Amino acid sequence: MVSMENKNNVTEFILHGLTQDKTVAKVCFSLFLVFYATIILGNLLIIITIQRSEQLNSPMYFFLSYLSVVDISYSTVTAPKLIYDLLVEKKTISFVACIAQLFAGHFFGCTEIFLLTVMAYDRCVAICKPLHYTSTVNKHVCGWLVAASWVGGFVHSVVQTLMTIQLPFCGPNEIDHYFCDVHPLLKLACTDTYIIGVSVAANSGVISLSCFVVLVVSYALILVSLRTRSSEGRLKALYTCTSHITVVVLFFGPCIFIYMRPSTTFSADKMVSVFYTVVTPMLNPLIYTLRNEEVKNAMKKLWSRKVKRSEK
Repeated sequence: MVSMENKNNVTEFILHGLTQDKTVAKVCFSLFLVFYATIILGNLLIIITIQRSEQLNSPMYFFLSYLSVVDISYSTVTAPKLIYDLLVEKKTISFVACIAQLFAGHFFGCTEIFLLTVMAYDRCVAICKPLHYTSTVNKHVCGWLVAASWVGGFVHSVVQTLMTIQLPFCGPNEIDHYFCDVHPLLKLACTDTYIIGVSVAANSGVISLSCFVVLVVSYALILVSLRTRSSEGRLKALYTCTSHITVVVLFFGPCIFIYMRPSTTFSADKMVSVFYTVVTPMLNPLIYTLRNEEVKNAMKKLWSRKVKRSEK
């Protein structure tokens, strides 16, 4: 890491942050503080509920608990720094911390993409092949699928980070964003970044596109399978998938907008980034609990147990 800093004149970056307006910044500080607290508490509640409930022992909830872990981790990469910078005049981040933030952001973000894809596969097998579900998606398979998601996220992040840190940064050092990401950094590099920009877009594009294809195929198979079901069975299956589809749209939409394009930046990038780094991780617990009777009932049972113990 020392050799990296010697190679560059830049030892720190200045972030422009979310807004330059002090009044707006104060409002955003309160808002994002509530958002981040909701992310932590909501996802922790899901993790604890799934871990302690005997009813929530299916693969779907196993994957959901890991999705909550990733949501907490992913939002923590950017949210605390974002919230802090809303109150300070000069928003700086060291070169090393910037690269670390880039690595962690892509690691947890890509892991979430893989997990959402795995969850779509799980729903596809559960609805299309219900008799083979328990044997096809068993505990061993679930463990391997989650491990593969983490490894895939790690490999993707290593590739993105290595392509970025080899670039020379000799000034300016101002990033028009609230966190360190590939496209804003490529814009600051004092060399031609066209080939690396295409490589970065291709890396993200292949992952996003392949996962998107799996998702589309999974839900296409589900829709075809539902044609032979009764209206009651069809509604139940669709209701189960609605939460997952909502999360997929909320997360994949902004990610595709940001990363499946050449190395260019738009004025809307910061607002779109807020959506998938803060808003979506906050909404996930609400989507999965408010639309899921099993989770709500499990939470009620855990709460009633706690009340009974406190009364004793």
